[in-house]
Amino acid sequence: MKKATKAEQKKMVERLKRSSAYRTAYKDTEFISRDYLRPTRLQLELLKPEMVFRHHKITSTIVVFGGTRITETKEAKAEVGRLEQKLKKNPSDVTLKRQLTTAKAVLRKSHFYGEAHEFGRLVSAESQQNDDYEYVIVTGGGPGIMEAANRGAWEVGCKSMGLNIRLPMEQEPNPYISPELCMNFHYFAVRKMHFMLRAKALIAFPGGYGTLDELFEALTLVQTKKMQQLPIILFGEKYWKKLIDFEYLVKEGTIAPEDIELFVYADKAKDAWEYIKYFYKTKASGNQ
Repeated sequence: MKKATKAEQKKMVERLKRSSAYRTAYKDTEFISRDYLRPTRLQLELLKPEMVFRHHKITSTIVVFGGTRITETKEAKAEVGRLEQKLKKNPSDVTLKRQLTTAKAVLRKSHFYGEAHEFGRLVSAESQQNDDYEYVIVTGGGPGIMEAANRGAWEVGCKSMGLNIRLPMEQEPNPYISPELCMNFHYFAVRKMHFMLRAKALIAFPGGYGTLDELFEALTLVQTKKMQQLPIILFGEKYWKKLIDFEYLVKEGTIAPEDIELFVYADKAKDAWEYIKYFYKTKASGNQ
C-alpha cells in the first residue's frame, strides 16, 4: 500500500487548496459569474444599493439625465478653436470638417451644462438641511450634463448620487459624486429600477440614446400607472420639440391626447425647480 511522504502530502494539500472547487462559494468570482448564477447577481445588484441608500437615509431623489458630450461653454469654445486651427492646416480634411460641425453643435448646447449645474445647486441647497436627504440629485454618474448636476450639489456642500454602468468604453465616474453614494452597475435593468424607486421628479436635458431610453422608460411607467405621476421635465423646449413630434403621435392615434400632459418643458433651472415644488404643493393640497 503506497503512502505519500510528509513533503508530498503538504504539496498535495496545497494543490487542493488552490483548486477552484475548494473556494468558498461567495468568494468564487468565477462561479458567481456563470450563467446559472445570473438571478443571484441580479438580486445582489438590487440589494447592495438599496442597503447603501437606506443606510445614508436617502428618502427621495430627483433624476437628472442628459448628454455626456455637452461640456462647459469655455471648454466647448476651446474645442471649436482647436479644430478650426487644425482645419486651416488641412482644409480638405473631411473628418476634421465633420468634427468641427459637431463641436459647433455642442457649443450651441453648452449653456445646458450651466443650467444643469444651477439646477443641482438650487435643489440641493434648498432641500438638504438638518440631515434631511429629500430631493437628492441622482445622475448616471458620467461626464457632461450628469457631471454638471453633481457638481452643483457638491459646490454647496451637499450629497448627490451617481449610478454608473459598466460599458465596453469604460465610463469613469465624475469627481463630484458623493463617494458613499457612487454605485457601479452591470445590469441596465437594475440600474433603471434604482433611478425610479425614490424618484420625485425626472429632468431630461438634451442627450442621445441613453437619455431617450430613460425618458421613455419613465413616461411609460407613468402612462401605464406602474408608478405614481411625477414631474417629468424636458429641459430645452426648442431641442425637444424639434427632436420628437409628440403631437404627431396623438394625431396618428398611437398615444392619447392626455399623454402629452405627462411632461412639461423648461428652459431655466429656477423654473424647473419651481415647477417641482408647485407640483407637490398642489398635490398635497388635494388639487392635483
